Order: sequence, then structure tokens, then C-alpha cells
Amino acid sequence: MSRPRLEVAEVLHRYGEQFLNRWGHTVSPQQRKALGDISRCRTAALGGHLEECDRCGHRRIAYNSCRNRSCPKCQSTARDRWLAQQAQQLLPVPYCHVVFTVPKALAHLGLQNQRHFYALLFRAVAETLLTIAADPRRLGARLGFLAVLHAWSQNLLFHPHLHCLVPAGGLALDGSRWIPCRPKYFLPVEVLSCMFQKKLLAFLKAAFAQGGLLQFSGQLTALADPATFHAWLHQLGEQKWVAYAKPPFGGPEHVLKYLARYTHRVAISNGRLLSLADDRVSFQWRDSRDGKQLKVMALEAVEFIRRFLLHVLPPGFVKIRHFGFLANRSRSQALALCRQHLQAALSDHPTPEVLTEQQRQAMERRCPVCQCGTLRFLAWLSVAELILASDASPRVQRIDSS
Repeated sequence: MSRPRLEVAEVLHRYGEQFLNRWGHTVSPQQRKALGDISRCRTAALGGHLEECDRCGHRRIAYNSCRNRSCPKCQSTARDRWLAQQAQQLLPVPYCHVVFTVPKALAHLGLQNQRHFYALLFRAVAETLLTIAADPRRLGARLGFLAVLHAWSQNLLFHPHLHCLVPAGGLALDGSRWIPCRPKYFLPVEVLSCMFQKKLLAFLKAAFAQGGLLQFSGQLTALADPATFHAWLHQLGEQKWVAYAKPPFGGPEHVLKYLARYTHRVAISNGRLLSLADDRVSFQWRDSRDGKQLKVMALEAVEFIRRFLLHVLPPGFVKIRHFGFLANRSRSQALALCRQHLQAALSDHPTPEVLTEQQRQAMERRCPVCQCGTLRFLAWLSVAELILASDASPRVQRIDSS
């Protein structure tokens, strides 16, 4: 009999108390909530519910999910629903993947000022892409794009960066036509990087001038002094920042794979975990400094939890945002105009199938027995009722943490 796969939830459950004993004084309410939610997700601790098929009468008991957006198990269904919606908004053109990162020194400031820093990061990226694309010397068009915040590196260290998915072209500034970018070229990376760097540093300088928006503690305490802070920003401005854009790739079906890979990802998936032994967690990671070689890292379990919780977002923070003609306020009208200009290409790019049959069944709550009916909620179950209900009838199927 094969051993159950190791999950993040098991590490948090077994070592959460040790982590709090060591680091509890630094843990935010949101991080503490994520620790508790994920460790109890789809266990009897959260109770359960009874479901029944509206066609064949099949019943099953399911443990409740924690629904925390940092939980590796709870993001798959949310991702599938979101992807199904996004498929209807894709254009029949190639897409580009652009990534903006910040220096390690600036990441430390971001860790202490997450909500404000992330907001400035989104703003700097959006203004950079929209400004350069509108320049007649570049593209001379109005872009529309999606940006996703990631706050981690493969080894779980704090590394805030934005992934942007951009149609390879845009609307003419007067809305009269669609302007495609060159087949193997989007926008100049050096120009993108330079403008992004200047904008983010300018935004940080303005935030500091307002007073109270940025907090400095620990090794950054000295930056509270205006002269020191401005000298530090000047040093950052002398460094070369990293932004890169991959050449335009396929149409909608390729874009959906990218969306699935980046939008609802959490710091580490259960699939990357290898073992938990001698109070150490081993997991796979790709070393970007060594040709993206796949390696194995072993961390003390408490340190693994500390790194994992670094990437819990502030409450209510929106990590997926749309800009340009894809901004929420104008998206419907702008997409209709884009499709009008791209009408000749629409017939060659039907809306792709987004989900596998298994994903579709889970999203539609399809009955696993008759495959036709839909599972309907019957009742909430307490821990005691979970035990009684599962023993009461042979017709009841029990679903644990799958």
C-alpha cells in the first residue's frame, strides 16, 4: 500500500506550535489565520457536509475546505472557475509574457511594507507598459494586460515580482484599428527595465515624503532618516534591474496554460514536497542561477513554515489585476472593439477547451456514480455527526482530504 503524499498542511499541523513558540512574536493575524486554516483544511476539525445526487440519490460526506487563498489544496477549484471565465475574454492573437523584478535590497523594504509596496509595484509596472506601448516610436497603441503578483522564489525566499500576460499588440490610440507587434518582438526590454526602475523609485520617494506610509524596522531602521533613505534610493538607481519579455507565443490555448501556471499559484505546491524526516522538509526547486537545474533542498520544518508564511498576502489585497483596455471599467466595450478589428482571425481561433473532463466534473459538482446528476448540499455536519453519518448507511461515501 502506497504512502499518502506529503502535504504542506501536515507540516503546518505537526510543527505549527514549535513555529509559534519561536516566531509567534513576529506573526501577523493574517499569517496566524493561514497557519490554522491550512493545517485543518479538509479534516474533521473544520466539520463537514452531506451531499446527495439529484438524479441517482448517491450520498457522500465531504470534509470542509478552509478556503484560504494561501492553501495549496483550495486553489485548484478557484483556478478552474477563473480560467473558464477568462477563456471567453481571450483574443485570437499571440500573447507575451513579461516579468518585472526588484533588487534584493528593495525586497526587504517590501517585506516590511507589503500592502503599500505591492500597490506601488503594480502602479509602476502598469504605467511603464502603457507609456512605452503608446509611444509612436515603439508600438503606438493602447495595451491591455493582466498582472499577477508573486512574492517568492523557488527556495521560498521573499522575492516580489509581477508576471504580466499581454496580447501582442493593442488598439490604435484613436480606436480605429488593431496594431500588432512584430512577430518575434514585443517591446525593448532595456527601455522597460529603465522606466520601471525610475517610476518605482520615484513612487517610493513620494511615499516617504508623505510621512508615515513606509515603516522601517530591524536592519532598515536607519532608513527612517531622510538623508540616508535618499542616498539608499540613489544607490538602487545605480544598479541594473531585471525585466524580461519572452517572444510572443501561441494563441488562446497556450495563454490558458500560462494563466493556470501563474495566477492561482501559492508559495509551494504539495507536488514539490518530497519527504518529512528528522524534523526537516525536503522539496524540489529550480536554481535559476545554475541553468534552472532541478535540485532538492532540505529545511528545518520550523524554517520551512517561516518561509511559507512570508508570502501570505495582506487581507483583502487583490493579487490579479487588469490594466489598459482590459481594466474592469472598460473591458467589455474594448474587447468588442478588438474583436471587430480582428474579425478575420476569429474563425481560425475558436474558444479553446479550458478544463479537463475531471476538472469540469469537479467544478460542475457532477455525481461520480451516475455522471449525470449534480451533487446538492443537504446538511452541515459536526465532528460527531461525521462519524455517525458515515456509519449509518452503506450508501454514503466518505471523502477525506483528496
